[in-house]
Amino acid sequence: MRSRLGLRGRLALSVVGAVAIALVLLIGAFNIVLGDRLSHEADNALFARASAALSSLRVAGGRVSAPEVPDAGARDAQAWVFAGGRALERPPGDPATARAARHMSRGPRRTRDLAHTRLYAVPVIAGGRRLGAVVAAVSLRPYDETGQTALIASVALGAGLLLVVAIGAGLLITGALRPVARMTAQAEAWSEADTGRRFGLGPPRDELTHLAATLDRLLDRVAASLRHEQRFSAELSHELRSPLSSVIAEAQLALRHAQSVDQYRAGAERLLASAQHMRRTLDTLVASARLEHEHPPGAADAAAAAHAAARGCEGRAAERGLKVTVTEPETPLRIGVDADVAERVIAPLLENACRYGRERVTVAVEQREGTAVFVVDDDGPGVPAGDRERVFEPGWRGNGNGHAAGAGLGGAGLGGAGLGLPLARRLARAAGGEVSHDDGARFTVSLPLG
Repeated sequence: MRSRLGLRGRLALSVVGAVAIALVLLIGAFNIVLGDRLSHEADNALFARASAALSSLRVAGGRVSAPEVPDAGARDAQAWVFAGGRALERPPGDPATARAARHMSRGPRRTRDLAHTRLYAVPVIAGGRRLGAVVAAVSLRPYDETGQTALIASVALGAGLLLVVAIGAGLLITGALRPVARMTAQAEAWSEADTGRRFGLGPPRDELTHLAATLDRLLDRVAASLRHEQRFSAELSHELRSPLSSVIAEAQLALRHAQSVDQYRAGAERLLASAQHMRRTLDTLVASARLEHEHPPGAADAAAAAHAAARGCEGRAAERGLKVTVTEPETPLRIGVDADVAERVIAPLLENACRYGRERVTVAVEQREGTAVFVVDDDGPGVPAGDRERVFEPGWRGNGNGHAAGAGLGGAGLGGAGLGLPLARRLARAAGGEVSHDDGARFTVSLPLG
């Protein structure tokens, strides 16, 4: 049943139920207090009647006489006067009430309810002797009728209030939930047509605007995750296409044509180089994704990370007769990322420098303004000033004339995938650092200190 009622029905039912319980308690307490008050008023009237009757009695010579009993003929305020067992005053009334009054005249001071009448007996004592008694009576009908009228009126008033509360609660809850229903419909429409839309209700002012702001932030995170996933997939596909094509081509060539041992060896070396390139690419992309989402802590020696990256380029440097030099800082410098992360950031810049440098490649490690800086430079043609930022665009390869390419071909060189520098910058930014092109063939990597 709760599922059929819906949120609005459950809220309205909860409000009405709480108000109903409160009204029942209030009405019950009111009628209990009123009943007690009416009973007290009846007792006061009864005691006043008995006192008036006692004050009118005369005691002389051990005898009690009753010249006059005030209001003796009133049916709602009767009083009996007894001397011994004889009734001196006997107001009109039904026989059952008279018998009860005679019975009470022989006992102690007490009260008794009989049907719709309350009796009160007071002994008359003089000189230590009991000479008689006064029994007063008062009708309870007016008090009972007042109590019943108050009960009916309070129940009717409570029912009316409950009805008003039910209608008001329904209207208020419907109005309060209308923006939520509208937001739900908008979210459903956006999920099918436009995932970039937002509620945009401004700074949180109340619960609904706070909910909208929270949902906007959640949608932003979801959209960012989707963009990261799409970029990750695109970069992975783009970067692996070239080495995978090389692997396939080498394998097909080896299968179709008879080759010498040296040719097979050269082909195997090219296969190994392509496989290593794919592995480095996968490691870099995975490390970047991990840093962007988890931000794991780490620490390493800056000079050791630079030497590790330089060792990875020894083969290419030896082929081209280049000298790779690492300049260490005067004092040990710690960086706030893992050594493998720093190595993956520096390696694409060194690979480009080894590809286009003429005689030398240098890596200078230093500290600037609270960050660890790696300056990678070579004596190649460098990158024109107009292409400083384009080298960090995925897929951009330069013009291939040996001048615009320089160190800025994105780590792939002419004919490469053009993702080395974009991946290096992305990984550095995920670690809290940056990769930038200074001038010519000089690139700078900045990473946080450990």
